[in-house]
Amino acid sequence: MPAHHLDPRLLRGFVAVAEELHFTRAALRLYVAQQALSRDVRRLERELGAELFVRTTRQVTLTADGERLLPHARRVLAAQDELLAAFGQARPLLLDLNMPGLDTGRRVLHRARELAPEQEIMARFESGLTGAAAELLAGRLDASFGRYAGLDPALRAGLDHQFVRFEPMAVALPEGHRLAALPAVPLAALAGETVYAGAGNPRTPEWTDLAHRLFEGRGIAVAPPAPLAVGAEEFERLMAKTGHPVLAVVGFPALPRTVVRPLVDPVPLSPVSLVWRRGLAHPALDAVRRAAAELSAGEGWLRRPETGWIPAIDEAVNSVHH
Repeated sequence: MPAHHLDPRLLRGFVAVAEELHFTRAALRLYVAQQALSRDVRRLERELGAELFVRTTRQVTLTADGERLLPHARRVLAAQDELLAAFGQARPLLLDLNMPGLDTGRRVLHRARELAPEQEIMARFESGLTGAAAELLAGRLDASFGRYAGLDPALRAGLDHQFVRFEPMAVALPEGHRLAALPAVPLAALAGETVYAGAGNPRTPEWTDLAHRLFEGRGIAVAPPAPLAVGAEEFERLMAKTGHPVLAVVGFPALPRTVVRPLVDPVPLSPVSLVWRRGLAHPALDAVRRAAAELSAGEGWLRRPETGWIPAIDEAVNSVHH
């Protein structure tokens, strides 16, 4: 007989397994033992009188009853989180800033902490919106920043976004590069160059796509995939080894023996959105959204230069009015 009361813990375990389709990964996500999670799922199945998963030695899949339960379970858990938040018991909000030192996310975070000092907002660095999107949808991350239009439509279907900024793009150059002495680099001056834009990095295809759209017809090549450099020292070493300029934004953190120069004629813009999991209710997210809107208006982040460039797909997806 179906239960009249369900422990939210059982629903949380069910949702984690349903999203991961893997008991070990779901247990790691919930910081519980796999055996305990398996017991909770079996107990939930008994209480509901329904089999929720088909388990084999190779895979876990949802049954029809499991598919039917999933949206209800998510709504129940969201309501529980909202209730706890209303009484000051909200869990920390995990906000991805992509990488340390980037201007937009860092400033939004600092302002959100000023607006809601009673909320705990924890910074994370996932490096790339596509990589962060998978974490958002799995519930391991709450919000991130990046080029929303560059995400696969299947990922966008589970996410919401708020457009925050037209971020002017730049190029990072080895200090001995022929263009390093210029105060700003015209796009035409990059003709014949091979520019690194994260090709081959599965976490940042939205950035590589932006580079391809920007360089098309301008005689600029996107550098082929290279080993992923983690940390400033490795990034600097690979840059010195290849000599390739690196596509960046004007707020890109300074690195030794490297200069960052804005791109002009036209001014390419990286459209930055705040992105979160659809249906997420959290008071700290409200503060982050208020902070982003305040900075967007106060700093002129949504003003587009006369010579500004963004891809047509970003115009359509963001529905930005200039």
